[in-house]
Amino acid sequence: MENLEAVKASLEQVVLDPRYHDLLTLVKAFRNGIVYGTKVRFPHALVMIFLFRHGSLRSKVSLVLRATRTHARNLGRFALIYKTSMLLLRYSSPTQKERHYDTFLAGLIGGYAVFGRGIQSSVNQQIVIYVFARVVLALAKLAILPRGEGKVSGSGGGYGLIRDERLRERIRDNAWTVFASLSWAAVMYVFRWHPETVQPSLRSSMNYIYVNSDHWDGLKTLLWHNK
Repeated sequence: MENLEAVKASLEQVVLDPRYHDLLTLVKAFRNGIVYGTKVRFPHALVMIFLFRHGSLRSKVSLVLRATRTHARNLGRFALIYKTSMLLLRYSSPTQKERHYDTFLAGLIGGYAVFGRGIQSSVNQQIVIYVFARVVLALAKLAILPRGEGKVSGSGGGYGLIRDERLRERIRDNAWTVFASLSWAAVMYVFRWHPETVQPSLRSSMNYIYVNSDHWDGLKTLLWHNK
């Protein structure tokens, strides 16, 4: 027991030693990516696969575990590559400090290495599309935000593309309405006329809601389950 306590104390000293901080951030980032990916994907895959996929219990469990492993592994890998790239870029700077576009370059390296190469799996597509949608919304906000507002850590604030305050207010009040409406208009059109191009899990969900609702052969298949 005393030996274990001594080992624990030694490890605590290493963990808290500033000399090892940068290296341990890589370990922590990899760990957090795996844990977060597991927490996000497992319940989502469990519900979607058991509700909308056909097959045996064993095959469904296998699909859930495979999707969870892919999501967790890829987020962990991206976090590790991103953090490593940030450290290398910082060390390569003459000032040994983070530069304005280091995050962009590190994200580019991680995105290419983890999500940009190889097979475009449905899990990777979902992750990238989710990120892309959030970036579009953020850029839309930055476009109308005046320069100097929303400044964080020395950034330049908004882009200030719209200078007229009244026009900026109108865009701010109606941007989400337009974005949400056009998004749903586009996805319903694509699903109707080009369903093969829609991501598989989304296509399954939309088939369940919009296609299967056209068919029943009695009260049971109208209200209880699909035909």
